[in-house]
Amino acid sequence: MAVETKVKTYLNFINGEWKSSSTNEVAASINPANKHDIVGYIQKSSKEDVDLAVAAANNAQIQWRKLSAPARGNYLFKMAEILERNLDEIAETMTREMGKTLIEAKGETARGVAILRYYAGEGMRPIGDVIPSTDAEALMFTSRVPLGVVGVITPWNFPVAIPIWKMAPALVYGNTVVLKPAQETAVTAAKVIECIAEAGLPAGVINMVTGSGSVIGQGIVNHPNINGITFTGSDQVGKLVGQGALDRGAKYQLEMGGKNPVIVAADADLDLAVEATISGGLRSTGQKCTATSRVIVQSEIYDTFKEKLLTYVKRIKIGHGLNEETWMGPCASESQLSTVLSYIEKGKAEGATLIYGGDRCIENELENGFYVQPTIFENVTSDMIIAQEEIFGPVLVLIKVETIQQALKVANDVKFGLSASIFTRNIGNILTFINGMDAGLVRINAESAGVELQAPFGGMKQSSSGSREQGQAAIEFFTSIKTVFVKP
Repeated sequence: MAVETKVKTYLNFINGEWKSSSTNEVAASINPANKHDIVGYIQKSSKEDVDLAVAAANNAQIQWRKLSAPARGNYLFKMAEILERNLDEIAETMTREMGKTLIEAKGETARGVAILRYYAGEGMRPIGDVIPSTDAEALMFTSRVPLGVVGVITPWNFPVAIPIWKMAPALVYGNTVVLKPAQETAVTAAKVIECIAEAGLPAGVINMVTGSGSVIGQGIVNHPNINGITFTGSDQVGKLVGQGALDRGAKYQLEMGGKNPVIVAADADLDLAVEATISGGLRSTGQKCTATSRVIVQSEIYDTFKEKLLTYVKRIKIGHGLNEETWMGPCASESQLSTVLSYIEKGKAEGATLIYGGDRCIENELENGFYVQPTIFENVTSDMIIAQEEIFGPVLVLIKVETIQQALKVANDVKFGLSASIFTRNIGNILTFINGMDAGLVRINAESAGVELQAPFGGMKQSSSGSREQGQAAIEFFTSIKTVFVKP
């Protein structure tokens, strides 16, 4: 007889301690590959818990900012070492909780380790400039000072990398943090916080409160003692976060949606373009803000490209992310599955031609998960909903164009401007694309979904509030400039 394994309940982390929420209520985190599998229980917290976390962060910030930046960086080095030691466990939890394949989850966790080490090194880098003064006897220079307490609100699609790429720079530049992870991946977030806690940070420097966005997220946005808010999520919620922060004068950083195009020119390496389109659009079940969504193809090679694309897509193995042969896992939740299926129906209703997929996967063990077939539409026009709105699922729309200029016009014809790519051998096409594409990240002969941790990341138009994450650009959000004038 099998022994039933008790499902663990994960607590909030406030002022260096693991604590139950003030409501004494929990919610189940469900495996999207098998809805009968409970990954863990998480706290359904209240505003009172937010207040406790902010008070702890506020008290800790006084001493934390007094530490030298290299000393703060040393804590990040310790975090990286502990996270790396627990990489397999965290990656397996991520796969069970969010659905992405184990190889992707391991890659993301390894990226979290690298981000921590990168920002640990930031503690040794310059934070100001000496500026000539008109007074010959004076010294004038700039320095950087922390914001204070930073609220970090993160999504479910990258439950390790995104919290870390926000928290790591916040910490090394002298801020303290209150993290609100997505409910769908709060168990994974708790395991990351366990690693951070083991590194021995002073109590209150890092705090985590789980719960709904309407309560915990809103509580962070409205709290008078939170000095900055960094948010990644949907554009609808992001706008509310920005408005709330603006109303009380808090600094805010928003990374939101994308409707990312790939342009395939007539002279492109079609095998490379197909492989990158599939990888960029369908890995992680299309649940990336930088995922390829629109495939804009010149008419001369459209039919050849389409046939190669269909041949590749038909080989995709769908299943549980812990299975080695799985290439694409489930949607992250039942609600996300419903969203994707609703957009597929909208595409049909608009008159687009469904040439592959479009249905929920219900055969055998897939019946218990939130699986959808990779889906491809053609005869899509730029004004259709499926060509304008972010679907956040494994759906590609093919748009045929005659010229690169027309392709660029179509590529820019959305409210978003996060990432974009082009496949071409022509230097003129490349320069036209680089100069004319309204996106924060443009890639040449590479998939749209590729971000390197040492480079600035962010979007244009309604994809971003304008500031940039990652790399040395992160200092711009997480600090303020102080100008110092010294006269004997």
